[in-house]
Amino acid sequence: MRYNVREEIIALTPEWKGERFPDGRPRVPDHYLEALRGMTLEEIWKPLFVKGYDNQFEGKLKRLHDDERKLIGRAVTAAFVPTRPDLHEVCFHAGMAEGRKGNYNQWVIDSLVEGDVVVADMYDKIYKGTFVGGNLATAIQTKTKTGGAVIWGGVRDMEQMRKVEGFQAYYRGIDPTPIRDFIMTGFNTVIRFGNAVCLPGDIVFADYSGVFFIPSHEVEEVVNGAAKTHIKDIFGFEMITQNVFTTAQIDRNTWTEEMLNQLVAFIANDPQGSEYRELDWSNEYDLARHGDPNDTQTAL
Repeated sequence: MRYNVREEIIALTPEWKGERFPDGRPRVPDHYLEALRGMTLEEIWKPLFVKGYDNQFEGKLKRLHDDERKLIGRAVTAAFVPTRPDLHEVCFHAGMAEGRKGNYNQWVIDSLVEGDVVVADMYDKIYKGTFVGGNLATAIQTKTKTGGAVIWGGVRDMEQMRKVEGFQAYYRGIDPTPIRDFIMTGFNTVIRFGNAVCLPGDIVFADYSGVFFIPSHEVEEVVNGAAKTHIKDIFGFEMITQNVFTTAQIDRNTWTEEMLNQLVAFIANDPQGSEYRELDWSNEYDLARHGDPNDTQTAL
């Protein structure tokens, strides 16, 4: 039994070709995380959904701060099960042999670095399942800077946590009890989070709607795809307002060459298009010329 094993993390994420952390997690560049802060769930969802990533979102959660702030960062995952004496002996002694201190949840928090988000599957345990409270919220914020956790379980010390500047948490419920009677069976491994699947190094995108996990190797395409969706929406609104194109034309997944030509001209000449001028539309032109087998006439 070993925790947070570099070789296993690399084996789980073979499609990531970029830099990695010492523990093996994909290190998605910071500028993609910053770009995601200006995007919506609907913009980033579509590029993954059409590629078969159907199980990346979970919305049945409460939020520490019920406002418009986003929590974005690289996932550090942990999987837990109910307690069982013999299994606890195996797992806890394995952690002790690796030099870990405190309880299981503290092992996870001690590993955090800047830009991380804790993603913990506490199997919906709320009573005695309070993964984080005031002190550990402070520790998470101090280590990650952006500060955050998404917990399929409970939290406690709400008043204290709300006072930790910059900290945000998503969770299933609140209970005053301290965390008890649980075992960590996986640390930076595959976890189920409600109806979603998360791997170590996935990018956590949590907003008013819920939590979305972006596979590390898909982030670049998602960010560029979301940017394209955004400028197409701006352009489409202008064209519909001016009666240049119909809503049926704008809502198609695949645009014609004429529409793409006008879009590119709009981006080049209109101030609203200034930040989108580096986008490459060659794939869209190719689909316009040769057809898109996935086009179902209207946008998802």
